[in-house]
Amino acid sequence: MAIKTVGVIGCGLMGAGIAQVCAQAGYQTVVREVSEDLLRKGLGKIEIFLSKSVEKGKLSADQKTAVLANLTGTTALADLKSADIIIEAAVENIDLKKQVFGELDRLCAASTIFASNTSSLTITEMAAATTRPDRFVGLHFFNPVPLMKLVEVVRTIQTSAATFDAAFAFAKSLGKEPIACKDNSGFVVNLLLVPYLLDAIRAVENSVASIADLDKGMMLGCGYPMGPLTLLDFVGLDTTLYIANIMFEEYRDAKYAPPPLLRKMVLAGYHGKKTGKGFYDYSGEKPQVMDLGL
Repeated sequence: MAIKTVGVIGCGLMGAGIAQVCAQAGYQTVVREVSEDLLRKGLGKIEIFLSKSVEKGKLSADQKTAVLANLTGTTALADLKSADIIIEAAVENIDLKKQVFGELDRLCAASTIFASNTSSLTITEMAAATTRPDRFVGLHFFNPVPLMKLVEVVRTIQTSAATFDAAFAFAKSLGKEPIACKDNSGFVVNLLLVPYLLDAIRAVENSVASIADLDKGMMLGCGYPMGPLTLLDFVGLDTTLYIANIMFEEYRDAKYAPPPLLRKMVLAGYHGKKTGKGFYDYSGEKPQVMDLGL
């Protein structure tokens, strides 16, 4: 199961990062986007990241050139047919992912390993859209991919031991620290993180403490680099709501049920840092606590 060529589906925030680390690890990497415009933007982000790394002395100019030489962009799914492993990092839509993997299944050799970067959807359901469920895994990277060390390697009840071992070794070859987990919604990190974030929102709803003090309490009391409400703003409140809904549907456990405040904030367009407003207002020089009328 020697992996030499990598295919990546999607060149957005996650896909571009995955493509970059694969190319940087010496793999011939082909990344596919649905349009030339999106592809150009994604490859541009990689170029900017590498240029900044050269400026900071973390990468030489020759190394940057070598990384870019390993990287090819395309809008044609068929250009990935020779890849030894294909990592999907498209939008979190199960029907779209199943459609893409169904097409790839017909295009690729039987030996090609399929992987999804999903953070919450079921790997087993995607694998069912192919004729190779034994060669299907989850490879969940974390944002920003070039900097975050963790990769969750997800094994379904159908994934073969050889496929899992190959995927685990591949993650290590990228300079990452992989952990093994089974195909449950949320895997390891979101399984533990999402209830914590939702409880922080409930604490705001119930006026347990101010937004700033809740964050400060978890930072100084638990040694976390940022508080849960700041983290929610960075992750995206809309993203958190989407993941929480999937996990609640899967487990029917109240700890995964999105609080009313989260739904209202998303409806109001308060999605966090990316929209300029969440639990904090990011319009000024320094973030200021939002007045949510509670």
